[in-house]
Amino acid sequence: MTRHYLMCRPDHFAVEYAINPWMHPESGADREVAIRQWETLRSAYEDLGHRVSLIDPVEGLPDMVFAANGALVVDGRVYGARFTHPQRAAEGPAYLKWFVDHGYERVRDAAFTNEGEGDFLTLDHLVLAGTGFRTDITAHKEAQEFLGRPVVTLQLVDPRFYHLDTALFPLNGHNVAYFPGAFSPGSQEVLRNLFPDAVVASEDDAAVLGLNAVSDGVNVVINAEAADLQLELKRRGFEVIPVDLSELRKAGGGPKCCTLEIRGQNGA
Repeated sequence: MTRHYLMCRPDHFAVEYAINPWMHPESGADREVAIRQWETLRSAYEDLGHRVSLIDPVEGLPDMVFAANGALVVDGRVYGARFTHPQRAAEGPAYLKWFVDHGYERVRDAAFTNEGEGDFLTLDHLVLAGTGFRTDITAHKEAQEFLGRPVVTLQLVDPRFYHLDTALFPLNGHNVAYFPGAFSPGSQEVLRNLFPDAVVASEDDAAVLGLNAVSDGVNVVINAEAADLQLELKRRGFEVIPVDLSELRKAGGGPKCCTLEIRGQNGA
């Protein structure tokens, strides 16, 4: 099935501050390399037949390239982001404005801190929601009321995996891949009960953000370094498209971070 993705070209990308363990301002980042790597990701989606829309980057928002954090969109309903750190606060209104400008009418300016698809991952009949570092658990309740879908809370415990989308990704509408060590014992048990046939990733593959991947149910776009995870996905019958986003990873981002899925096409 064709997917619709929203992306933001990293014209202003830089590592100027540290708000997660991946960011080291003293080391900097090469913007031109980041742009080339991002363009390769965009082309991979288009080559698969998916639709890519673009939001204009805003000067002074170096992390705006990480579009997944900008909102959660389910059935054409747009639940806006409210960022934890002041350095990213202006991204939430910028993404919400894009949806309003493109005709989306069911738009919610969130009352509680959440970072969009960074901590909300959607399957066919439920939404998995992360908390522990960025997203307030009260936002899970707000999202459930607005979206009308069950929201399952998962507790993140490892600072390297500060967003849910760094530790888990949906393989399709009913199964996931994840790294157990990113979650509390109770949340690990929830995941085992919900997804007994899940792909369980190693710490090595998680540590190169191999789980910050995007699957359309057939094809998985994934960080190239996650070698064992790629082999397991192929064994499960998925087509694997490896990409190099090493420059963007200096800010803690991978394919999913750069990709906001728009579910429900109203107005766009």
